[in-house]
Amino acid sequence: MTQVTIIGNLVDSPELRFTAQGKAVANFTVAESKRIKDGDGWKDGPSTFWRCSLWDAQAENMAESLTKGMRVIVVGDVAQRSYETNAGEKRSVFEVTAQEVGPSLRWATAKPERAASTPRSNAAPLKAVPAVDDPWGTADESSSPF
Repeated sequence: MTQVTIIGNLVDSPELRFTAQGKAVANFTVAESKRIKDGDGWKDGPSTFWRCSLWDAQAENMAESLTKGMRVIVVGDVAQRSYETNAGEKRSVFEVTAQEVGPSLRWATAKPERAASTPRSNAAPLKAVPAVDDPWGTADESSSPF
């Protein structure tokens, strides 16, 4: 599959749904427009609309965090799908299965918060690693190795 990075604005707030098996999926569209120099100013060029989906806990986090009009960065796999309309017209679309979605910080600020964790079904529990005598890990500059 081909991986893409899309930077644009959410056309609508993400639509969160759940499959019959209880898996979360957020569907959303990102509008990407190129800026074109127009004399002394700038104008919007043609827009490309990317239909995207995001799965699992990320889908739920996105639905809680991002809304219509926000500038986002999407990284994911793009695939082409062909279909036929009810009128018999053949159409083709590109769809992105997102791996990562986040707010763009070009014209905004964000204050990320750690989401409530969900149980890791197949993973072993995390264990604390005992501290070792590490001169690099000390805050005391007098004991620096240099």
